[in-house]
Amino acid sequence: MNKNVVTAFYLVLNTFFSIVIVLLNKWLYIHISFPIITLSMIHFLITFVGLIICERFDIFCIKDVALKEMLWIAFTFCGFVVLTNLSLAYNTVGTYQVAKMLTTPCVIILQIMFYKKHYSVLVKLTLIPIILGVTIFFYHDIQFNVIGIIYATMGVFVTSLYQVMLNTKQKEFQMDPMQLLYYQAPLSAIVLLIIVPVLEPVQQTFARSWSLIDLVMVVLSGIVAFFVNLTSYWIIGKTSPLTYNMVGHTKFCLLLLGGSLIFHETLAINHVIGITLTLIGIILYAHVKMKDVQIVTADYETKERKLLHKI
Repeated sequence: MNKNVVTAFYLVLNTFFSIVIVLLNKWLYIHISFPIITLSMIHFLITFVGLIICERFDIFCIKDVALKEMLWIAFTFCGFVVLTNLSLAYNTVGTYQVAKMLTTPCVIILQIMFYKKHYSVLVKLTLIPIILGVTIFFYHDIQFNVIGIIYATMGVFVTSLYQVMLNTKQKEFQMDPMQLLYYQAPLSAIVLLIIVPVLEPVQQTFARSWSLIDLVMVVLSGIVAFFVNLTSYWIIGKTSPLTYNMVGHTKFCLLLLGGSLIFHETLAINHVIGITLTLIGIILYAHVKMKDVQIVTADYETKERKLLHKI
């Protein structure tokens, strides 16, 4: 099959699954009030089963690493998934999606503070419309849904911390995301198994008579979550970061549309202005980062040619 056709197929699949998982989870929270942390634990277990199947079909290979090395990343993985799900449960789809855009500036700030990483002035400038856009969007929601904004803010911080740690561990152990996820998913499920009885009414969850449709929707959300991960890793590995970013912008817009159509979420003028500014900032950030990568690559290739010429 033509490579471009395969790539396009995976891009469409990833966009589809990414939109479905958000809307499906939101439906579960609104219509059947399924326990949020329990749902996250089910997602981890289904993801682990899916990874075992993938390994059997040689989609990736397991790389041995000490479990203690994975504990902190498993904790942050738990926090990132649970807090973003809480953000989705307590906020509109639009607010949830716009809040996630703050992850980019938060990651940059963490890397500057703790890893002394250098970013160009242009990259830093692109963060201004992102932060300004999210602030304008939140202005309306802060007045009526403080707890939702708290979950969204905590989710952004822990997600950023997770992304920084994931990047560090990948380089340290020379592992791809799926190899790391193979350890993260079961460890995170065990952590949540301990937490669930403390924070959620387990007895009520088991005592309640769930309909077959409810249970199917819960399992389906776990399967879809797994396929989001699977297609995301394929796209990251087989295409450019710019492609992945542009797919992200498409999902951003479609999710806002989906929230508006399915859950009747209205967009006020300040929401539209906030979304526009955020989207402009994210697109500019992706463009500047790609230019930086191209310059670094060109400099490296020039040095290589000069070295070969001398030899």
